[in-house]
Amino acid sequence: MPYEVCCNLDKHVVRASACSQKHTGENKAMRTNHKLALSVLAGVSIGVAGVKAIHAQQVKTPPAYVIAEVDVTDPTTFQQYSAKVPETLAPFNGHFIVRGGKTQAVEGEAPKRLVVIAFESAEKARGWYDSPAYKAIIAMRLSSAKTRLFIVEGVVPK
Repeated sequence: MPYEVCCNLDKHVVRASACSQKHTGENKAMRTNHKLALSVLAGVSIGVAGVKAIHAQQVKTPPAYVIAEVDVTDPTTFQQYSAKVPETLAPFNGHFIVRGGKTQAVEGEAPKRLVVIAFESAEKARGWYDSPAYKAIIAMRLSSAKTRLFIVEGVVPK
């Protein structure tokens, strides 16, 4: 069998077929290393994307408050309205922070009655106000009191 000088590996001259087999083995190892490197790079990329997605979900939205200034003109009807409000808040996780109570004027004139309702977000507050359950009783408030109503974003807790 004729020998061809293909390569000088380990200081041995080998036949072309043996040389070819040895190079093929090295190429497989190189391909495996490339695949491994690409897999690691893909894994790191997916990990970074996942961390960003999780962080984006953890960004807190500011709470919101419905603030109402109320001057009751028909106490009986307003009391009926007041009794029905809590059940309309429940689906939106709204809860009273201030509901009447004594008000001290420090500067300017104090409202007759003040109500503050807390929500997780302005969207939840608006959802409550626009809900069919609240819309069903809003006429009672409008007919029994003069009111000003606001939705205000709060500060994100740290």
